[in-house]
Amino acid sequence: MPKTSQLQIRIDADQKERIRQRAQNAGMDISKWALRQLLPPAGERFQSLCKELAEKRSLRAYTLAELHDFFKCLEPREFSRAMQYPPAAQLPPFEANYLAAMIEYAAAARNVPVPEWVKNIEHLETPWFASSLQGLRLYLLTHSPPAFRRRNLFIDSSVGERI
Repeated sequence: MPKTSQLQIRIDADQKERIRQRAQNAGMDISKWALRQLLPPAGERFQSLCKELAEKRSLRAYTLAELHDFFKCLEPREFSRAMQYPPAAQLPPFEANYLAAMIEYAAAARNVPVPEWVKNIEHLETPWFASSLQGLRLYLLTHSPPAFRRRNLFIDSSVGERI
């Protein structure tokens, strides 16, 4: 995407030198380095997938699978940075809760704190089961990961697992 705007910030000479040095150590110019710090690539990918989740509900299962694969490959620090901002897209309640549960599950697996914005998502009032088969409901009730159960979502697998 072409750059069509600029942003100016006021810093002192020492701050500018420290930023210049860090950018040089990373092999980047100051603008590119500063943008990467403020808008990390993983954060941009997360926002893009959230937008897709909000806008293409008919592809929900595929987008959730993509989010799963995305979360699975992130190292703890990169995961925390990517999740620091809530989705810019307005997600419907089901999608917001499923995403929140995935983030909680992935954060626990990486032993990193759950982002505060995730905790503010209202849990679903009505339980949702991954299968319509009545015989599977007890299994799903007892085997769903805690992050999903807390949000009234009953599934068989989660981040890091596939059926």
